[in-house]
Amino acid sequence: QLHLVQSGGGSVQPGGSLTLSCAASGYNFVYYGFGWFRQAPGKEREVVVCYNTHDGSISYSDSVKGRFTFARDPGKTTIYLQMNSLKPEDSGVYYCASDWFGNRCHEKMQSWGSGTSVNVSQ
Repeated sequence: QLHLVQSGGGSVQPGGSLTLSCAASGYNFVYYGFGWFRQAPGKEREVVVCYNTHDGSISYSDSVKGRFTFARDPGKTTIYLQMNSLKPEDSGVYYCASDWFGNRCHEKMQSWGSGTSVNVSQ
């Protein structure tokens, strides 16, 4: 399984942008499915983006569709989450996760990053 190290995040004003990174160490990066999750204060963790390694498809939650973009760089064994037009409701702790040959995202994925905080406020 992969070891995931997150970076990025921070504070930004509404309408701003941030990029999160998740560097993976381990073998066979290209055979892993990936997800980005977030957890807002007092709420359950939710999937915001899911990468299906079976067919290369990417699915976004309705709340981020059109604003967030998932990217994957096999050369750097890193995944990214580009977040644009950020809203206060996007605030929370963001986690990356991976699953061997994964085609869906869920709470029992094999590996998780430690989380990074995103705060969107004036």
